[in-house]
Amino acid sequence: MAKPVDNPVMAQDNLTKPDWIESLRIAASFLTRIPVGQTDDVPLARATPVFPLIGAVVGLIGGLAYLVAHWIGLGPWLSAVLALLVVMVVTGALHDDGLADVADGLGVHAERDRRLEAMRDSRIGAFGVIALVLALSARIGALAAIGEPGLALLALVAAGALSRGLIVIAMRMMPPARQDGLGARAGTPDFAEALVALVIGVAITIAMLFPWVWIPALVFAGVAAALMALVARRAFGGQTGDVLGAIQIVAEIGVLAAVVAAY
Repeated sequence: MAKPVDNPVMAQDNLTKPDWIESLRIAASFLTRIPVGQTDDVPLARATPVFPLIGAVVGLIGGLAYLVAHWIGLGPWLSAVLALLVVMVVTGALHDDGLADVADGLGVHAERDRRLEAMRDSRIGAFGVIALVLALSARIGALAAIGEPGLALLALVAAGALSRGLIVIAMRMMPPARQDGLGARAGTPDFAEALVALVIGVAITIAMLFPWVWIPALVFAGVAAALMALVARRAFGGQTGDVLGAIQIVAEIGVLAAVVAAY
């Protein structure tokens, strides 16, 4: 996994921008378990414009797993389970872990610092388990409801790209909830970086869900991400790596739900 610089101030002041190939390597090393090497001297924020491209690749891999499972006769439900399993292996369940931690933090009826501490606890609590079960059920159920393997692949690519683009927007718009966490160490994308990430995510979504399904997909994903960001801002004071993971998951569910609703 990429190691963002330790000093958040350095992350803000370091204006060195990697080229696109290096950005892809940095983003892939952070967002996936694909062995592409590590980079220690470039803030993660500088690589955020390519987050949607990595998300699209993850979705493509999951979609291909769905196609193979359908081809060998597993049916829509088992095909959906296999697709999600492959996605979680590729990503190391990075975002799912974040969702569980956020749920555990939200389940603590105490001040903000206590909630943040609960999110750091490596043990998963009841709220985290419930959140994981619901999130997995929603994604598996949506993919099974889509049924048609080609459409499922397109939906996964769109969901992977758009949800990672919305992560970058959250990094840009939300302050870090604490100064010693991943959200702070990663740095803040500048306006151009956030805009490029959003444009790429939206463009991929339009291309995958043309001619019109991309419209509800953008609405569902955007609303889901905004609501999660609002809840996190009120509960934790800003974003953390876990909050960003939770935003990715709910946005992905939003895209898949939109495809189900549209068809």
